[in-house]
Amino acid sequence: MKKHIPNTITCCNLISGCIATYWAFCGVWNIALLFIVIGAVFDFFDGMSARLLGVSSPIGKELDSLADDITFGFAPSAIIFDFLKQGADYLPWHYLAYAAFLMAAFSALRLAKFNLDERQAMGFIGLPTPANALFWGALLVGAGDWLTSSSYLYYAVFFGMLISCYLLVSEIPMFALKFKHWGFKENKLKYCFLISCIPLLCFGVVGIAFIIAWYVVLSVFTQNQ
Repeated sequence: MKKHIPNTITCCNLISGCIATYWAFCGVWNIALLFIVIGAVFDFFDGMSARLLGVSSPIGKELDSLADDITFGFAPSAIIFDFLKQGADYLPWHYLAYAAFLMAAFSALRLAKFNLDERQAMGFIGLPTPANALFWGALLVGAGDWLTSSSYLYYAVFFGMLISCYLLVSEIPMFALKFKHWGFKENKLKYCFLISCIPLLCFGVVGIAFIIAWYVVLSVFTQNQ
């Protein structure tokens, strides 16, 4: 019985992603973001439960990647698509909004690389898909009204999405919030990051996007030396 628990949690992640995608297409981005967050919680606990129960399996690994691409690839792509579709009058052609789904494809590629890359035990190579999804969901929910105020901002979101696609599959090392020990000296960067994130939360939902952006910047300047 216990061998089915991690896969059940993973399926809850996948279902959360499907619900998030539905609400994204409906234009209700805040609920879509809520279910992306719920999916992230399930994603955290499925791996933990598999390790605690000692029931990790190849099928669980593949199922996890599939669920992650729905929740952290397809769902945020749908939010960006709905945003760009609203700005169709500003874009050079209406079909440009469909380019948002490139991010779902690059998320799938990033997840496939992660499954095969043995360098990512205590860190990441490229932007993790949950962080990317939270960035776009929080940005468009928290700053959506402002982003629709100018035609130039639609272009900024479009090109920002392309940059995200690059970051997902890039060879840029990024630190992970994983702790072998709790000492400050060994985890100085992680503790400093967590402390510096506290004031960013004062910005509300969009503060989550600021935190992810800060994470990327900090990784670039500390992990590539």
